[in-house]
Amino acid sequence: MKINSNDIRVGNVLERNSKLWMVAKTMHVQPGKGGAFMQVEMKELRGGSKLNERFRAADTVEKVFLDEVPFQFLYRDGNSLCFMNQDTFDQIQLSEDLVGKSAQFLSDGMTVNVCMYENEPISVSLPQTVALEVVEAEPVVKGQTATSSYKPATLSNGVRIMVPPHIETGTMVVVDTADATYVERAK
Repeated sequence: MKINSNDIRVGNVLERNSKLWMVAKTMHVQPGKGGAFMQVEMKELRGGSKLNERFRAADTVEKVFLDEVPFQFLYRDGNSLCFMNQDTFDQIQLSEDLVGKSAQFLSDGMTVNVCMYENEPISVSLPQTVALEVVEAEPVVKGQTATSSYKPATLSNGVRIMVPPHIETGTMVVVDTADATYVERAK
């Protein structure tokens, strides 16, 4: 679907030079001399390379619509991950690179969304947060509780994060899957 360059928004997927690009940043620029343009920073979905491009107000671009299909994570086999389509029960093997750093938060039975373009998996998105148990937390150093300092802790999946001093071993915590940071204590 063709859209006007002024309608480009962050999160849109565009087809440019026979490649798929995810829009990361947009900025409408109106210089003192000359016509206005849209400065767009994009990231290639398949390769990961970045591109900065200017579009004049009269330009049109091809917007791509991706299908988000719910899949269930089954198991890890070396560097590949096995997922099952929840509607058709078909299984697919995807590279761990396609999921990225958040693959460390995958757990058996977790539901994820796989973005598909022409029946080909493009990306995998996990839930925004997950609840995990702290299996090891360093003790609080006396006098350190007055400041807003954090201490290292190891989660049940082996990931090390920084947690507030009141979190102890055995506590369930909510972790952001995008950047592996502590969010809150699980209820």
